[in-house]
Amino acid sequence: MGKRRAPELYRAPFPLYTVRIEPRTGLIITAGGGGASKTGIKNGMHFLSLDLVGGVHSATLLHTHETDTRATMCMCLGGDVIAAGQDANCTLMRFSQHTAKQEKKPAAKDGAGDKGAARKRGRRGQNGEGGGDVAQMKEDSPQLVVEDVGAVQADLSPQDPCVKCVRFSGDLKLLLSGGADGYVRVWEFPSLKEKFSFRAHRDELEDIDISPDSKHIVTVGRDFECSVWSGDQLAVGLCWHENMPQITEKMYRYKSCRFARVEDQKDALRLYTVQIPHKRDRKPPPCYITKWDGWAFLPLLTKPCGNEVISCLSVSDSGTFLGLGTVTGSVAIYIAFSLQKLYYIQESHGIVVTDVTFLPDSPKSAAVKGNNEVVMLSVAVDSRCQVHAVSNRSKYDIIRFIYTYVFLD
Repeated sequence: MGKRRAPELYRAPFPLYTVRIEPRTGLIITAGGGGASKTGIKNGMHFLSLDLVGGVHSATLLHTHETDTRATMCMCLGGDVIAAGQDANCTLMRFSQHTAKQEKKPAAKDGAGDKGAARKRGRRGQNGEGGGDVAQMKEDSPQLVVEDVGAVQADLSPQDPCVKCVRFSGDLKLLLSGGADGYVRVWEFPSLKEKFSFRAHRDELEDIDISPDSKHIVTVGRDFECSVWSGDQLAVGLCWHENMPQITEKMYRYKSCRFARVEDQKDALRLYTVQIPHKRDRKPPPCYITKWDGWAFLPLLTKPCGNEVISCLSVSDSGTFLGLGTVTGSVAIYIAFSLQKLYYIQESHGIVVTDVTFLPDSPKSAAVKGNNEVVMLSVAVDSRCQVHAVSNRSKYDIIRFIYTYVFLD
């Protein structure tokens, strides 16, 4: 019997590296590619609609935007603008969606209909088989237009430049980028005028985030450091294991960082970081998640999250859930409050999970959430986009959860 896998939403013709969901429209935007190498693997960005039919999630390809020789390795959304890390550049694209009404035309003598209608990709079954390449004709289909609106050189590495992470500030006035050269570059948006830049790490950046008030930037580098910056000045270097004497200084390195609000606590703020072993051992030690006070940057809770090396982290809009992907293809969802595992599928992708994202808290997404407490998407190098849903828990489950993780923890 084969391994358990999550339902497959979509399979692209190239490796997928990043996925986002636009809250207002509910569009799934996923991207990747084969890069500049002449392997015949294209580079592109796919726009999908997400539907819930009979309690089953399905995706429809609405538009394909080719990115020439540039594979998109990371991405963030600022309204209708996409900031994409592509080689040494951060490329900005604006997308717009409208409904194109089909004019009634006389039927052709040979019986052929109008070929100007948009093509709708047939939905795949949950096992990913069948129907994937069947093109259907759909009247009044949403039309998408994608246009390039600018680009900035965001990595100056002399060899193999690569933008590793991009992030918009909450007020959409700033765009942050981090690359293989260890520098953080902050751009004014939408003018793309460089506001300031500084070397944050001695090695390449792994992740970056900015606080909701835009006063602090948190960076993660491969040099074992996780740093908090006020502008371009170092505010504090984080140390997650100061109360764990069994962990030596360079036994672990930081992998990811994310700010998150706290549900039902308006003024509270959390920062979550993931720590992974620096060396691969035959018997690998566990990875860890740490929850920090997002204002004082003091550690509140640290817990192990399995022996598979974590590859990516995401936080739900409400701050209630954490999503993790691993280098071995596993996917997990954790309760942010207690750092307890809620959902897990081992090797659902079977190869490195490159990105995960939650369904946003928006009216458009609520319609396709269904009878689920949380819905998350994952993408991987295997070109698949999968959906992970956790059904609403009963009152008994909630009471048991509170008793176990609040009173007994």
